[in-house]
Amino acid sequence: MRGLASSTAAAALLVSACAQDSTTKTPTTPPAETSAVQQEAAAQFETVEHEQFDAPWALEFLPGTQSLLITERTGALKLRSQDSGEVREVSGAPEVVDAGQGGMHDVIAGPTFGQDRTIYLSWVRSAEGGTQGVVGRAQLDTDQAALENLEVIWEQDPAAGDGHFSLRMIVLDEMLYVTSGDRQQMEPAQDMSTNLGTIVRLRLDGDPAPGNPFADAGGTASQFWTIGHRNPLGIASDSHGNLWSSEMGPQGGDELNLIREGANYGWPQASMGVHYDGTEIADHTEGDGFESPKAHWVPAISPGNLMIYQGELFTGWQDSALLGGLSGENLVRVELDGETAEPADEWDVGERIRAVEESPDGAVWVATDGGSLMELRPGQ
Repeated sequence: MRGLASSTAAAALLVSACAQDSTTKTPTTPPAETSAVQQEAAAQFETVEHEQFDAPWALEFLPGTQSLLITERTGALKLRSQDSGEVREVSGAPEVVDAGQGGMHDVIAGPTFGQDRTIYLSWVRSAEGGTQGVVGRAQLDTDQAALENLEVIWEQDPAAGDGHFSLRMIVLDEMLYVTSGDRQQMEPAQDMSTNLGTIVRLRLDGDPAPGNPFADAGGTASQFWTIGHRNPLGIASDSHGNLWSSEMGPQGGDELNLIREGANYGWPQASMGVHYDGTEIADHTEGDGFESPKAHWVPAISPGNLMIYQGELFTGWQDSALLGGLSGENLVRVELDGETAEPADEWDVGERIRAVEESPDGAVWVATDGGSLMELRPGQ
């Protein structure tokens, strides 16, 4: 890690002034040796720097294996052996549009991965009228590092520009949740005819899940679980089964939201931030009809991801939300207690954190836009 700053006050988490996402590309380089990176962070974490990747976007430890999947926004899917450190490119990955904020996005193991090797991928493809985020399902042969039977099961509609795709995924109670950004169009987040600016709840085959709260509206709205989102780049569940999402605000106003069935999170009518041109947006206030964030950041940290820790390696971290900051270049810990969220700690990393994931042994793995893959353990 690069620099350490810790506080129990929310004010200590106010790190940067802008939540605007941008992307960088870094060529692959040989793996680095174990390093403290910076002296202050070494007091908190023992850090191992592993291989370099080309714009890594998501990490997934495959259950029942010694394998880690890494997506690269530029289009590759990589399979890393946790035993040997060997990294192989997975064949059969979809063709992606690597432009703006688009490319290869999230990857998760399906709930039946141990039986049928099913995984879910999200990526951006060309479509009439622009680009389009999609979710696909495939089987992964880990021995051959190959995808088989890849099929698209869900798509953003309509196609638009090259920003605010979101496309993070989680399976909870046998249902697939997908975050769908507003594509920098704003108004679709309150439009029941488009699935932009929403979190959708689907069957594992991509069809709308039964019992969704907006099903009576028919059409696309039958997919929706929640509406009124801007760019929700993280989604995770806690030990109580609560669903949480991290959301990048405009200029300031980044959010950690408790996701409630049928709720409207207010974008673009309510936000704790302002537009990039300085135009005011109404704050979240009690009784405004919108679901307010459980924690927010002004200035921004630009959360690019969300993980809720369940391990025992880091004492006292159980059910803590970990958010990686893009513009903030920091790792933020938020203590969750039922339906409350209290920012607790923040560590300066010095790089834009794109992915945070917990390994089976409780270590925290971090991938950065600059290409770093780091393993964090408690410091001595």
